[in-house]
Amino acid sequence: MGENSAIALIFLLAVVFANLPWLNERVLLVAPEPPRGKREWIRFAEWGLLYGVMTGAGFVLEYAVTGEVYPQGWAFYVTTLCLFAVAALPGFIWRHDLRRHLRRQKKRSDRLRAAEDQS
Repeated sequence: MGENSAIALIFLLAVVFANLPWLNERVLLVAPEPPRGKREWIRFAEWGLLYGVMTGAGFVLEYAVTGEVYPQGWAFYVTTLCLFAVAALPGFIWRHDLRRHLRRQKKRSDRLRAAEDQS
């Protein structure tokens, strides 16, 4: 695997992993949904855990491509955490804002359709 394909793979995995907690109702993708629903603190804990998994995957890919893992300072981890947060934005918006608006719009269109059918 070349460097460019490893970079593309890690970016793709990061976007997918960053959005999983907000797009999935299962806990850690395997446990069933809790009885009272999946709480936000669980979603953020999953998100942090998936950030750790992505960091580990980055180390593995770096070692596979270059043969060594270069030491990084704290600024690297802060930057990657911020990029992971930006990558999670679509799932977060879907969960907390867009889905509600789409449901409201569907209810409006259903009411208008029902009113048209009655007349």
